[in-house]
Amino acid sequence: MATTAGLITVAEFEKLPEQHNVRQELRHGEVVTMPPPTMRHNRAARKLMLALHGLLGHRGYVNSELPFRPLPDYEVWIADVAFLSREREANTADNEWVQGAPDLVVEVLSPSNTAVEMDERRSICIENGCRQFWVVNAERKTIGVSTPDAKTITYRKDEQIDFAEFGGGELSLAD
Repeated sequence: MATTAGLITVAEFEKLPEQHNVRQELRHGEVVTMPPPTMRHNRAARKLMLALHGLLGHRGYVNSELPFRPLPDYEVWIADVAFLSREREANTADNEWVQGAPDLVVEVLSPSNTAVEMDERRSICIENGCRQFWVVNAERKTIGVSTPDAKTITYRKDEQIDFAEFGGGELSLAD
């Protein structure tokens, strides 16, 4: 099932047997099994998903654990939380993964994440359709928001993230 370089493609990844209660991604043609998230991670992701749904749900699709293909051949990633415009959601069939990166990708830091990994995820997502990439540090109560203009702004607990890029509104980190 492996290709000549020992890597597997998305088509081969799709054929792997499903493993219950195991979260896997395809990264650069290699299957990566990730440890289960902690309660802090789960709570942060849930709060963000609910807040984003309240702000953006009428403009598209907000969900947690959203699988997507940021690049076509050797990548299938899972966003902790993501937003897709109505058009992007409508263009994704029920039996497919989202093509390209979601419009908004939220990654909640876990002990297993590295700075190199987050930088790479940010770059690839921004280069493939993502309008905002968030890195959430639940312990420090900060959110780093990166945009295609190569800017990253770090928001703290008493600040608000502006949603002009998505049609307006604000998210208060205090909430």
